[in-house]
This record gives sequence, structure tokens and C-alpha cells, in this order.
Amino acid sequence: VKFIPVGKTTTVNIDSDWESPSFEGSFAANTDSKTINKQGFHADWKVLHINRPFAQEHLEKMPNLNEFLFGVKLIETVDEYQQNERASKYGFLVIGLTFLIFFLIQSISKISIHIFQYSMIGLTLIMFYTLLISITEHSSFTLAYFIAAISVIVMIVLYSFSILKIKKFPLFIGASLTALYTFIFVIIQLENYALLVGSIGLFLILGAVMYFSRKIDWKNN
Repeated sequence: VKFIPVGKTTTVNIDSDWESPSFEGSFAANTDSKTINKQGFHADWKVLHINRPFAQEHLEKMPNLNEFLFGVKLIETVDEYQQNERASKYGFLVIGLTFLIFFLIQSISKISIHIFQYSMIGLTLIMFYTLLISITEHSSFTLAYFIAAISVIVMIVLYSFSILKIKKFPLFIGASLTALYTFIFVIIQLENYALLVGSIGLFLILGAVMYFSRKIDWKNN
């Protein structure tokens, strides 16, 4: 919603139940009366002709009035379809980090993991997104996310018990996947700080990988 202050005094009052407004333009809303909360927002403007960069009367060519627009833009919050899309964008991250965990365990424990077993783990991780989308159609995104995540984590942990002989490794994998899916869920819910939180999280994950792999003798692997 945009306005052009062509009058000697232009007064605008907006009340809306929209929760995520973005105020734009050459003239700022009155900060004393502007409010934004879960019930909506209120904003008002008062622009005098003496405060504008163009005169009230013109004898020659009119200026481009679009340069002096002001108003509010209604931002769409993240809905369930956008959340599904954002979750799918982290698919390569989840699959890559999970394979990395198995590879590090294989290197540390000297337990051989066949390519077929890696394939089964990868297909299970892909099934997370199939479950997420299908369950979201009949439920909320949050419930669908946790059902899909728990199902995938339990399946991979149980499968890991048959691959890895030491019980602490499957438990570590389960804890790592739980932390990873929780981290991604938090990022999906964020709107303004998703990139910042995601970057910090990836930096910490990289540091953890470097820490746990520091004593591996790569020359003999």
C-alpha cells in the first residue's frame, strides 16, 4: 500500500491485523504512535508540503512522483509450503553430514561399511522429505517434521546396530541426527536471522568435525 503526498497536508492512518509489515518510502511513519504486535499493526504519517522535495504548484514539467512514494508492504510469513521448501534445501547438508559421521566412525573403529549400506542410509534420509511433505498435507508442519525426523532417526539407529558392533556408535549417530534435525528446524522457523544462525551452526559443526578427526591416522586408512 503506497501513497504520494500531493496535498498541502497529507495524513495517512493504517490499522491492520497483519503481523509482519515493512514500512517503506521517502517518509517515515510516526514512531510515537507506530505499534506492531501479534494482533496487527498501526501506523500513521503526516507529511507537510514544506517538507517535500517538490513544490505544491508546477508550471512546467511535473517531477516523477513515484520517487516520493511512502507506505507499507505486507510481508508474507513463512507458511507450511515455504517451510517444506526450506527444509528440502538442507537435504544435501543432512545427507552429507550423516555420511561424514559414518565415515569418521568407520575410520576410527576400523569397521568396514559397504557401499550398499551407505545407499540404504542415504535412501532413508531421502524418505524424511517424502514423509514430511505427505504428512504436512494432513497435519501441521511442526508435527509432520517431528514425526518424520523421529522415524528416520530410529530407523537409522536400529540399522546402525546391525552394522556397527560397538553400541556407543549408533547412540552417537542418533544423538547427532537429533541435534542436526533440531538445528535445521530452528533455522526454518527463523525469518530475519536464519542466515546468521545457519552460518554460526555450520562453523561449529566444522569445528566439531576437525576436533573428532584430529587423531585419525589418515596415512594408514
